[in-house]
Amino acid sequence: MPRITSTPTSELAREILSYFLRNPQAADSLEGVTRWRLLEERVHRELEDTDLALGWLVEHGFLVKISSQWSGPVYRLNETNRGDAEQFLNVKKGKRKSR
Repeated sequence: MPRITSTPTSELAREILSYFLRNPQAADSLEGVTRWRLLEERVHRELEDTDLALGWLVEHGFLVKISSQWSGPVYRLNETNRGDAEQFLNVKKGKRKSR
């Protein structure tokens, strides 16, 4: 098995391979892979990352998850914890509010 070190090329190779593993019947040109397949792979990865981030924000009380019988869950700001959310962002940006 070839050993791939972590480089921008190896990361791209992993994204391409991941797409083809999930879609074994797919076939496309260089341009097609570049335009459509990689975009889809990045969207797929971003969906997973965003789902985890939304879960974390709900778990910590910054967002509220609203279930709907007509669509998937919808998220909104938890107004009760707005101050905590603003403080969290300020601390993460390295800005501390003086009191």
